[in-house]
Amino acid sequence: MAGESSVAVRTPEEAVARIAYLSSDVIVSVQPSLASDSGFSTTLKNLAAQKVESLVAKSSDAVPDIQSVRYNADPLLSVFAPIRSGRFVSVTTTSAVLLPSIAHLYKLASLPVVLHVALEPKSFPDYSAITSIRNSGWTFLQSGSLQEAQDMALTAHALAIRSGKGVIHFFDPSSKTKGESISPEDTAVVRDILNLDNVRRFQSAPISGSVIYADDGRVALVSEQPEPLAGGSTQAKVQPSEGDAETPTATSHASSKSSQQSVTSSPPSVSTATTIEAAAPVVTSEDIFNYLTSIWSQLSQSVGRQYSAFEWKGPRNAENCIFIFGSDAALFSRAIGQAQAGDIFANAGVITARLYRPWLGAKIIGAIPRSVKKIAVLEQVSRKTTKWGPLLLDVLTSVKSSVGGVETIVGHQLGYISNETVNQALRGIFQNLTSEKPIQNLEVGERDRPQPISEYKLEKPKLETAYTKILNQLFGDRAFIANSLDSDNAGISNTISASPDYGFGALLAKKERRQRFVAEVKEAAGSGRFLTEVPKRSLAKWVSAAEDVKKVEAAAEDVISKLTVDNSRLSKALLQNKALFHKQSLWLVGSDAWSYDLGNSGVHHVLASGENVNVLIIDSTPYSERAAADANRRKKDIGLYAMNFGNAYVASTAVYSSYTQVLQAMDEADKFNGPSIVLAYLPYFGEHDSPLTVLQETKKAVDLGYWPLYRWNPENENKGEPNFSLDSERIKKELKQFLDRDNQLTQMMRKDPLFGAALSQDFGTEIRAQQKRKAKDAYNQLLEGLFGAPLTILFGSDNGNAQSLAKRLGTRGRARGLKTAVMAMEDYPVEDLPTEENIVIITSTAGQGEFPQNGKPFWDAIKDSTELDLASVKFSVMALGDSHYWPRREDKIYYNKPGKDLDRVLANFGAKRLTDIGLGDDQDPDGYQTGYQEWEAKLWEALGVTNVGSIPDEPPPITNEDIKIASNYLRGTIVEGLKDTSTAAISAPDQQLTKFHGTYMQDDRDVRDERKAQGLEPAYSFMIRCRLPGGVSTPKQWIQMDDISTTLGNETMKLTTRQTFQFHGVVKGKLKPAMQAINRALMTTLAACGDVNRNVMCSSLPSQSRYHREVFASSKKISDHLLPSTSAYHEIWLTDDDDKKTQVAGEAVQDFEPLYGPTYLPRKFKISIAIPPHNDVDVYAHDVGLIAIKGEDGHLVGFNLLAGGGMGATHNNKKTYPQTGRMLGFVKTADVHIACEKVMLVQRDHGDRKNRKHARLKYTIDDMGVDSFRSKVEELWGKKFQPPKPFHFESNIDTLGWTRDETGLNHFTFFIENGRIEDTADFPMKTGLREIAKVHKGEFRLTGNQHLILSNVADEDLPAMKSLMAKYKLDNVQFSGLRQSSSACVAFPTCGLAMAESERYLPILISKLEACLEENGLRQDSIVMRMTGCPNGCARPWLAEVAFVGKAYGAYNMYLGGGYHGQRLNKLYRSSIKEEEILDIMKSLLKRYAAERDEGEHFGDWTIRAGVIKETRGGQDFHEGVAEEESDEE
Repeated sequence: MAGESSVAVRTPEEAVARIAYLSSDVIVSVQPSLASDSGFSTTLKNLAAQKVESLVAKSSDAVPDIQSVRYNADPLLSVFAPIRSGRFVSVTTTSAVLLPSIAHLYKLASLPVVLHVALEPKSFPDYSAITSIRNSGWTFLQSGSLQEAQDMALTAHALAIRSGKGVIHFFDPSSKTKGESISPEDTAVVRDILNLDNVRRFQSAPISGSVIYADDGRVALVSEQPEPLAGGSTQAKVQPSEGDAETPTATSHASSKSSQQSVTSSPPSVSTATTIEAAAPVVTSEDIFNYLTSIWSQLSQSVGRQYSAFEWKGPRNAENCIFIFGSDAALFSRAIGQAQAGDIFANAGVITARLYRPWLGAKIIGAIPRSVKKIAVLEQVSRKTTKWGPLLLDVLTSVKSSVGGVETIVGHQLGYISNETVNQALRGIFQNLTSEKPIQNLEVGERDRPQPISEYKLEKPKLETAYTKILNQLFGDRAFIANSLDSDNAGISNTISASPDYGFGALLAKKERRQRFVAEVKEAAGSGRFLTEVPKRSLAKWVSAAEDVKKVEAAAEDVISKLTVDNSRLSKALLQNKALFHKQSLWLVGSDAWSYDLGNSGVHHVLASGENVNVLIIDSTPYSERAAADANRRKKDIGLYAMNFGNAYVASTAVYSSYTQVLQAMDEADKFNGPSIVLAYLPYFGEHDSPLTVLQETKKAVDLGYWPLYRWNPENENKGEPNFSLDSERIKKELKQFLDRDNQLTQMMRKDPLFGAALSQDFGTEIRAQQKRKAKDAYNQLLEGLFGAPLTILFGSDNGNAQSLAKRLGTRGRARGLKTAVMAMEDYPVEDLPTEENIVIITSTAGQGEFPQNGKPFWDAIKDSTELDLASVKFSVMALGDSHYWPRREDKIYYNKPGKDLDRVLANFGAKRLTDIGLGDDQDPDGYQTGYQEWEAKLWEALGVTNVGSIPDEPPPITNEDIKIASNYLRGTIVEGLKDTSTAAISAPDQQLTKFHGTYMQDDRDVRDERKAQGLEPAYSFMIRCRLPGGVSTPKQWIQMDDISTTLGNETMKLTTRQTFQFHGVVKGKLKPAMQAINRALMTTLAACGDVNRNVMCSSLPSQSRYHREVFASSKKISDHLLPSTSAYHEIWLTDDDDKKTQVAGEAVQDFEPLYGPTYLPRKFKISIAIPPHNDVDVYAHDVGLIAIKGEDGHLVGFNLLAGGGMGATHNNKKTYPQTGRMLGFVKTADVHIACEKVMLVQRDHGDRKNRKHARLKYTIDDMGVDSFRSKVEELWGKKFQPPKPFHFESNIDTLGWTRDETGLNHFTFFIENGRIEDTADFPMKTGLREIAKVHKGEFRLTGNQHLILSNVADEDLPAMKSLMAKYKLDNVQFSGLRQSSSACVAFPTCGLAMAESERYLPILISKLEACLEENGLRQDSIVMRMTGCPNGCARPWLAEVAFVGKAYGAYNMYLGGGYHGQRLNKLYRSSIKEEEILDIMKSLLKRYAAERDEGEHFGDWTIRAGVIKETRGGQDFHEGVAEEESDEE
């Protein structure tokens, strides 16, 4: 290949892969797994990555299509579609795929496909993989060295092109000497030998037919082009021998003729009216030989290497020879060549078959000298299928039937031969060959050959164990997976035992065995051969319940115990099969490969049999690859197929969407009396994909109806219940049609009309296009009759700024007499662009210089267009961005990049600028308004509407303060919004008000783009946060919260950094029931969010329970005292169906807010209480931080009060910053709630209500000064703060595991990573905690670090608790110190503010750092690491020793130097870095820290002492002296 002359080729696979790359349109690269490369695939991928051009590929860049396929996923099925479409296909594989693909081999034999086969096992190949398929109609070529592999690979492709038939090139991948290498192929030689004219003829004439199972195959026809041979002669035809491969009957001449006929000069013209064209003859063995001779002649002339069908090495007068069909003929040749005169094998010859099929008997006779009398045939065949070796039979047939001197032919089985044993082996062979009565099938070499672990062994992809683990959890010892790789199938290979048909047979055999056992037990129950009568009664009871899953388990335990006690001979005999007393749950497990051929996969057999067998089929096709995957491989919907049978239970499940539904489906399948098919979705691109990738793909597939969740149970009809249950929102068209036919969908829609629109939705981008067109046409109608020039205003906005400007610009334009239309860029039909007169586009900048989500479709449509002509269009672009957002000089190009790109492209299409591009910069004095105002003035001037008459004043924008005033004490229009079923959302003002009620509206950002493409609104849902002072919950409340999350949420709970429960995925229709359920649990959500005092935190402190109770009482008192008084909460949420109040929390008081007033607080207000020496609540991070002070008598005496802490900030806005609380003084316990109230009231009256970014208490104190603020508080309070009492902190993390308090009660701290309570296949955490709550007599404490404490366990209850914890794996505390000390906010997919992943990514990042911790002896060292998806600081990142704060998707700002006790802010170290840089930086710092730290020195302290980062002494110097200064240079 060009530019690669210096490259050395070192392996046969590399040499073959390079030839295949040059000679193919499509290469099916068969790999051990998608995550593991084969010997071929590394080379193929490297060539494709370098964009090396193929000689054959017709793609635009001449790079062949490389399709990676798992070896056990029916890889040859991928060949049919491309080869039929006129594309040359080659397959690189090991011999492991040949036998399972034999049905395909017969179909592909008459198509020009090349299979390059590396024989397995690698150290000592088994050639029976080749002999077993020798009669499949293919041509077989063998190579025996590195150079031969290169030459035979080229021969194979040239032969396939000329003959039109399939060629299998097989070789031993270890057939090279140590250190050997060859030069790369000569591209010019390859081009000449391939004959590109023939290539183009085939590519221009696709083969008719597309059905791969019914079609009986294409027949290759002889080309009319004469093949040039050495010496210019034409080879005489050779009659094929008896062993020649048969040629299929001709069925399709026309298509073949068009692709194979020669373009040489034609004979004289003859009238077509009087001439009948002769059909081209089919390709015979003789033709194959002629083609080969021609190819090898060309090769000899080009490179000087000569080849023949059968190759002889040795003297021409030899009397004895060996015919080798094995891995290293060269080893025998060298040994014979170096033989001494007295050796029995001296002067012998060696024959090898270069062309194995078609077998040319006449050619072998010509290759063997007439002096040869005896031939030893050596066959390296491990799996014998006949008494005589296949090669022995070939040689016997050819040689014995000819005229020659061969007298004796002896077959040998060739074992493992090494350099050390080859001479001994030869002596044995020739002694047997020359004896009077030679022994046939004599074994030569070592029988115990090296058995390396094959890369292609059957293994279950790591991810796919999720479902089998659920089976084992659900059914325990009852679960029996017949085709499991773990099953004990003595003497049966994994390949066979893992197949569905073997598994089905095993299940039937197991069922029959149990039926016999039931009969035996029945007979035993009637006999009198027991020592007592007791076993008879138990056995009779068991027989009656033998097929009842619910009853048989109890009966089985009873009968086993009775038989054990009886201990008679009959009892012992029955107990030998005691497993059969239990009714096993019988399962077959398969993959989506079964979806391509239902008849061969075992699915049809199970359904047709009607047997009570369960089939679990795991589909791994990612949603984003569904179209490409289905197009060529004809995947079928097994669920529909099974439902059409009518006798089967069918379920469609997805563990990453609904774990509960998976459990329900498996349980129902087990109970169903008949065949059950459970389809399980687990999409992944590679077997080692992260769970995050699987989760995102699953959500898209389920949300958009590609993979609906449902259950179909025919037995429900007998109960009067519907057969079909839909467990997700949407279904796909094919399923809808089936249900329509079965009248199921009609019944469902009639039952729930509001659900009907979602059920019957058919998807397609045409919906979105129609919506765009309809909206624009409607708007144009509204503009009809207006005078003035038209002005279309488009916006791309991700935070609302561009949208607000666009709407304001539209209003101002209309006031100036223009006909203005305003819409999002994604809603504009791009085909109308050339018809516009004036168009203005305002776009913000997202991510790494990208368009906002609602601007991408417009940009994608125009950026590469070649048809737009905008010569008559005038335009202007306004871009919004932040010149400091990407501080590194090389990243400056991202500043306002979308707007700049848009301005350039529109001008390139011929559009004329109304004004130069406007650049709004957040760093300007008035932010983006500075640039915008200048640009807007120029725009009006360009449009000629500057000097117009009186323009009415625009109403000021509605602020949060306006919304609160107009809300009537937080009512707004929430009730009306909840009743509106036309949307899953509520209005923007109500979204602000519902925060006060404890809920945020969110949408699932994982599926946002896909839903837009389908013309759907975002997947709106709500987050609900409870108010739980001090984080203390009863076991009953825990169970109630668990129920809410399962039935009304997304089946998970979040333990927040504010010690409370949080629910996600609550849809609008379930919002009110969820609120009522929370209140029934004697909790509330009022004031869990919003501009009020939120949940009051309190240290968990399990080691001092009495003291904790005293401090906790203060947290409850403060929380109750500062609770809002509005009755709106009760009116909206706690009413029955008649809108009457449900008096759960007592009578609501009148609407009067004595503390808050009608506008409440300027911003949120947070209080926490720390109990030294533990600062596990980050007391410095809150508006009010209370530090509990213990008196000399061990009781609480009061609190040191800190004020003005806060975590929120905005990237690159130095006017915003995090801050730590400042000390105001000491307060007695009895006064603490009043002191907190007065601090809050000063903030209420003096906080900034105009700028919410400057509204927190921290800014109020910084503006007023600490002393002035303290005076204001004391003035309101009427008391003075006392001097603060001494205290000290030792840590801010939780101590995992068991601890015992001073009262003798026990407490266990669970590690809950990032606070997420959920069940997974590996870890049923949620179920385990629920089971513990059912029996727990104490309480649960939620910690500020998102962990959970099982509190107040008595000694007598310890064994039961420990047993439950062990059962559900909840007793594990063996985590690295870094992981134990980590914390993350929710971020994607539900948080609308998130810029990057957090909760889902931090565990992955820590896993990648843990090896470095181990290496440097830091595994047990606590380093506080936190991550958030945005700078608002929910996980309090600014106090962490190391923190990562999301900047854009996949990019983070890195901060260092926070205090280990939570007492010091960190500082920016690196900006906008991605994972690779994060890992490099962290590994370097950890290595230095391990080597340089002082005794007991924490990581954050070390980074300051070592000069890595400057110390941050307070929030106001947070931005000073950062390690990576932001440059103002462009």
